[in-house]
Amino acid sequence: MALQLDEIRKAAERVASSLGLEVVDVEFTGGAKFRTLRVFIEKNAEGRAKLTAEAEGLPTGVPLEQLSGVTHEDCASFAQDFGTLLDVEDTIPGAEYTLEVSSPGLDRKLKSATDFERFVGNKVKLQTFTAVNGNRHWSGRLTAAGNGRLTLDVSVAKPKGKAAKAAAKAAESTTVELELANIEKANLVPEI
Repeated sequence: MALQLDEIRKAAERVASSLGLEVVDVEFTGGAKFRTLRVFIEKNAEGRAKLTAEAEGLPTGVPLEQLSGVTHEDCASFAQDFGTLLDVEDTIPGAEYTLEVSSPGLDRKLKSATDFERFVGNKVKLQTFTAVNGNRHWSGRLTAAGNGRLTLDVSVAKPKGKAAKAAAKAAESTTVELELANIEKANLVPEI
């Protein structure tokens, strides 16, 4: 399925670029009867820059970088064009499937090094494969990302349970450095 998902992603990226969009993530879930293809899109860098310029001075309560700028019309246009391409190229053989297209949301997943670099300064919540300072669950402000590492300021989070014990243990340090390869999953935390 990985090879097929790569083909689907490439096809999605072709369609997205023709519409001034970028593909954030592609998921294919379900069994033989109920399959769902989810594609998360956002405006491309030019579109996001334009959105930021137009929103200057408007109170949003949300960092503008977290806004994908995607409209219902963008999703509908992408779904129409991409669905047609999938049908013509027969990229998804077999029974029926449902195509869902949306923005990545304010609590979007962070997967690549580029994602972490882009969202430096934002609050994140993440889980590691192996424990760091006795903890696998971290929440804080992403202060740096690069060279396969990231730094979190954990003083902005209010830890509970084991995380509180780990934070108390590391009270002398308000930051934690994590290897990017050790990140199992990560999401932005909306600040509204």
